[in-house]
Amino acid sequence: MSYRTSRRDLIKHGLVIAAAGGVAPVLGSSAGASLSFEEYRSYDALGLAQLVRNKDVSPMELLELAIARSETVNPGINFLVEELYDFARKAVRAGLPPGPFAGVPFLLKDLGMALKGTVTTNGSRFYRDARSEYTSTVVTRYQQAGLAIFGKTASPEFGGTGTTESILFGDTRNPWDLTRSAGGSSGGSAAAVAAGVLPLANGTDGGGSIRIPASCCGLFGMKPSRGRVPSGPKELSSVMSVIHGLSRSVRDSAALLDASRGPEPGQTTIAPRPERNYLEAVSIAPKALRVGLITTPITHSPVDPECSRAAADAAKVCEDLGHHVQEIALPIDPREFFASTRIIMGAGTVMRVVNREQQLGRKATENDLEPIIWQRYRDSLAYTAEQLSEAERGVEKAARQIALLQRDFDVLLSPTLAAPPVKLGKLSLNQDNAVYEKEAINISAFTILYNATGQPAMSVPLHWTPEGLPVGVMFAGRYGEEGLLFQLAGQLEQASPWFNRVPSL
Repeated sequence: MSYRTSRRDLIKHGLVIAAAGGVAPVLGSSAGASLSFEEYRSYDALGLAQLVRNKDVSPMELLELAIARSETVNPGINFLVEELYDFARKAVRAGLPPGPFAGVPFLLKDLGMALKGTVTTNGSRFYRDARSEYTSTVVTRYQQAGLAIFGKTASPEFGGTGTTESILFGDTRNPWDLTRSAGGSSGGSAAAVAAGVLPLANGTDGGGSIRIPASCCGLFGMKPSRGRVPSGPKELSSVMSVIHGLSRSVRDSAALLDASRGPEPGQTTIAPRPERNYLEAVSIAPKALRVGLITTPITHSPVDPECSRAAADAAKVCEDLGHHVQEIALPIDPREFFASTRIIMGAGTVMRVVNREQQLGRKATENDLEPIIWQRYRDSLAYTAEQLSEAERGVEKAARQIALLQRDFDVLLSPTLAAPPVKLGKLSLNQDNAVYEKEAINISAFTILYNATGQPAMSVPLHWTPEGLPVGVMFAGRYGEEGLLFQLAGQLEQASPWFNRVPSL
């Protein structure tokens, strides 16, 4: 794969060319040379880390390249909401830990990720000056892996929709088409990776928020099993949400999960220990898999032909690789399922608002929250303990139904989304709820199931529309079986490479 190519090979073959805009940044490195932007973008994160270990480049050179690219494209895309350039420079000067990503630039999502001394707004005006007094366990693990954190990326308010648009920060645009959404809620991270600012960035997923933007931006996005990555020590995620990242290469995602997985003190939901490192799994071809092809979402709503075609083509690739594909239907009652998830996610909204009310010593008002979030908050206040308990049993029922289905199928295959990237504004939280509901029904029609069941699922960039828009394909494994998904992803990456397919901006 091209992301494994060494810098010396690139130079030998004359591929060191000027960066986008015509001028490559002139930056010092330990080797006395500098990378052009095109050369920088030709590596994945592990490849960049290898350059640092070889002393072909310095961590400061990589950081300044990422900052320069960010300064170039962010005005048009709007993915960055907090600059931590000096924080990163200080960390690089002090010496980064010798982890697997030592010297690689990194961005945190501005939702649920605490970094001591920095602001986490959660995309909300109500949290606009909420400065962290501690660092999240997973962020500490990112730092121990050698990643240089230089900013935070945009999210919609509380991650409450499948686009990244907010009153606080404005619209995040898709690098493949600036009139369209980058997806949500990790759309800022996805846009930054797709635009070549960095090869790997943090994301969270509570209803599809890693997989949706991965599909929209032509990236690989893995949602880990519930309990795989810690969410503390103070920010306790809901039963639906997990933490990981978005990347251009499969192996970067695997190595990041190796670096961040494992329980923290006090954690009670703990995913089973993997048989081997996930990075090792990427290079091991899986056995012949039984693949269940799902063409109809839980909502039973229409699926765009391009998304259906993406899944059908992926099924054909799987068959060509020796896997067995059979079309199946989901054994889930949509009314019962969405009644349960609505209550659980509504309770999470109430929790965020009440926590901030306690911090500020005042009640939230309609002017603090986006219209749809305000309505969800007000509606969710009426939920009773009995309703919440019933909702929790509802998602547990769905988990059991899918687990029984997967006695016969190793992997479940479907479109990631029911439509290609939508135009900006269609999924905004700043509109009438009735209008929003008509557009929103399809955005997580396929993805939200696996947040409820807690099992791992990944969006793989295997299809582009005739207009050049990315369309992801989703694969879900049994609970705790991220390793098998990484094996399949590595195989698909070899069979249908996507790494060099990037937007032209």
